[in-house]
Amino acid sequence: MASKPTQKDLQNLLIGSHMSVAGGLHRAFERGRSIGCRAIQIFTKNARGWHSAPLEEEQIRLFRKELDDGMSDRTAAHASYLINLGAPPGPVADRSMTAIVDEIERCEALAIPFLVLHPGAHVGGGEEPGMDRIAARLDEAHRRCSGFKTRVLLENAAGQGSCLGHRFEHLEGILSRVADPERLRVCFDTCHAFAGGYDIRTAAGYETTMQEFDQRIGLDRIALIHLNDSKKGLDCRVDRHEHIGRGEIGLEAFRCLVNDSRLAGIPKILETPKGPDMAEDVENMTLLEGLLGKKKVPFRRAAEALDRPAATRPGRGRKVRTG
Repeated sequence: MASKPTQKDLQNLLIGSHMSVAGGLHRAFERGRSIGCRAIQIFTKNARGWHSAPLEEEQIRLFRKELDDGMSDRTAAHASYLINLGAPPGPVADRSMTAIVDEIERCEALAIPFLVLHPGAHVGGGEEPGMDRIAARLDEAHRRCSGFKTRVLLENAAGQGSCLGHRFEHLEGILSRVADPERLRVCFDTCHAFAGGYDIRTAAGYETTMQEFDQRIGLDRIALIHLNDSKKGLDCRVDRHEHIGRGEIGLEAFRCLVNDSRLAGIPKILETPKGPDMAEDVENMTLLEGLLGKKKVPFRRAAEALDRPAATRPGRGRKVRTG
């Protein structure tokens, strides 16, 4: 019989969510703490725009003060969705190069250790040339940001269109091409892996997937995990996030993941839909905590799986402004 997780077990499960920065970047920590997050992810600028206002000294001071309060190793930023380091030479490639350097500089100023980046799309130019361009531009970004502590995390992609990264060999190829691979790490997204064709719905499928990842890239390169179920089916190549256990992946993959000792201590971030009070984040985190110590999940869907007591997270039921 599985043992009940202790308070220490729960604290060591570094789960959290992507947080709004409405009202100031530092406000993300306040929102996260209000629902019990032990890790957070933010955008430091408009994720769907090329330009951003420079960071002000007071913004940096307030943010770093909150970061130093126990979150210095479990905070990440996500880069703009517009950046495409795999684009052929031209305006998009030039803008992407400027934008990725700006993103790294912003993270470095804020002392954010990780910047999540979608590798990019080859836009019809082919996978090998696409990986060549991505690696060369990462090298250029590293050259312009010499000595920085912030590390770029290449995120496995869902595989829409000509996007690279939905197969582990794409990430392996990029890492093998860059001049200094130690400056890069990986963000593993569960929805994207499933959409890309990796069947993690069973314990056997989960283990096969992780073994392939380890052989090609190395589990030790994972610095962040995105916990998302999928609205669409296996190998759909569509990026549509769903709440934990309510999508096509189901609960077993998440049970395996939160109990995987190889991934212990790695921050795990929800990117699932939520309302202003963030009640959905609370439900998802409570569900994930309930999977700790379980040997198997006999039911596939969240509503059937666990006889959970009422959540006791701080802030549960409170209205929290998220913008």
